Amino acid sequence: MPINQQETHSLSHIELLAKQVVEGFITGLHKSPFHGFSVEFAEHRLYNTGEATRHIDWKLYGRTDKLFVKRYEEETNLRCQLILDTSSSMFYPGREKGDKDIRNKITFSVYACASLMHLLKMQRDAVGLSIFDEKVESHTPARSSSVHHKLLLHKLEEVMETEKEATRTNAAAALHEIAENIHRRSLVIVFSDMFDNAGSDANELFSALQHLKYNKHEVILFHVTDHKLEEEFDFRNRPYQFIDVETGEKVKVHSSKVRDAYVSSMAAFKKELKLRCAQYRIDFVEADIRKGFEQVLQAYLIRREKMG
Repeated sequence: MPINQQETHSLSHIELLAKQVVEGFITGLHKSPFHGFSVEFAEHRLYNTGEATRHIDWKLYGRTDKLFVKRYEEETNLRCQLILDTSSSMFYPGREKGDKDIRNKITFSVYACASLMHLLKMQRDAVGLSIFDEKVESHTPARSSSVHHKLLLHKLEEVMETEKEATRTNAAAALHEIAENIHRRSLVIVFSDMFDNAGSDANELFSALQHLKYNKHEVILFHVTDHKLEEEFDFRNRPYQFIDVETGEKVKVHSSKVRDAYVSSMAAFKKELKLRCAQYRIDFVEADIRKGFEQVLQAYLIRREKMG
């Protein structure tokens, strides 16, 4: 697809990348089991049996052999609330100076949110954004206007530009507060490593996830990790000084002496998290920052199709 230079100059870096990610993903759909998904029909929705036929696009029916109804600017099929964890642990691992590659969890999550926002915008769906660390920093309810979309992109850009000081995560309290503020039935999408260092026990964190299911919300949890380092503990066999990015606590250890205990502890936490999500009917999706954004967009697509 040729690049429109005028359009490129009018878009922010995040918006441009999101647009490219979504366009590549949609192209890939034609070669996947999701071929035929109506994401490319920004002006249409599938016809529902029994409704008035006056808005059916018969020319499109002739080309696709499917009934689509023309959609209007004010129509909204879906409300989606994106929830972004911006605590210090999400800024791991750090970047080397001058390195522009996506290497930390917050960068991955911001670009993933922007890509989902672009896809939702194409479908004329309403989207909101909640940002938290030790408390809820921002909560913007779902809307579908272009002005609102630009506002959310600006908030994401601010997250990227912020120099993060060491902050503890209070995910449990923040998720409870956000759940109280989502009043209409929505698709709730959470990007978090689910580390909570504010003294909450695991049950409080899981209770907060369950709270998100109130009011018949559908929930997807993207468990954002650097799988190689945070789950496999793939460090070279030598001494390291590890620093807790949320408390500043430092400890010097030899990687081989703590690897087994660490991997076992992480695996147990992740297993419990998966089990609780299954119990609460929350979609648990592993989001490895070393992989592409297709893992995010495809999980959204699957849940969207199930919601009808």
